Amino acid sequence: MGFEIDQVREIVERVATGSGLEVVEVELRGGGKARMLRIVIDKLPAPGGSGGDQPIGVTHEDCANLSREVGTILDVEDVIPGNSYLLEVSSPGLDRKLLRPADYERFTGSIVKLKTRTPVNGSQYFEGRLQSFREGRLSMEVSASRKKARPGDAPPQTLEIEFANVEKANLVPEI
Repeated sequence: MGFEIDQVREIVERVATGSGLEVVEVELRGGGKARMLRIVIDKLPAPGGSGGDQPIGVTHEDCANLSREVGTILDVEDVIPGNSYLLEVSSPGLDRKLLRPADYERFTGSIVKLKTRTPVNGSQYFEGRLQSFREGRLSMEVSASRKKARPGDAPPQTLEIEFANVEKANLVPEI
């Protein structure tokens, strides 16, 4: 029996959805006795947008409950061959990865740092405010300078980047 990460993701999605959680990432790292199944979860956004207060992030209890339920199912169904792996369940953190188109739609208006596969306007590294995401393209407002704007600096420019060209993207915490 071979290992199928899609089968694990399906189990994790089923348990998470029943708890009002979203699965951000599922990955198996390492080999032999040093294997680690890493699951990253987040709270599902409230239907109809923001409802007053700031959204509450994933709690320790959310992680513990999902870990217990998923771990039991994986062990009973023997989804991960062998008898030794470490299960880690965590939140995505303030600098969460943006992996799917839905992530870009959800975090429109946030500051994002990203790297492209091929250069856009002579660069592969960008940081700016995500203005929109539609039809497989994201629009960002980027400044020429990474420091605070000073009088005489060039005004921010809007940049269009194809989703398929994004190699890696993360939120930048605004504290």
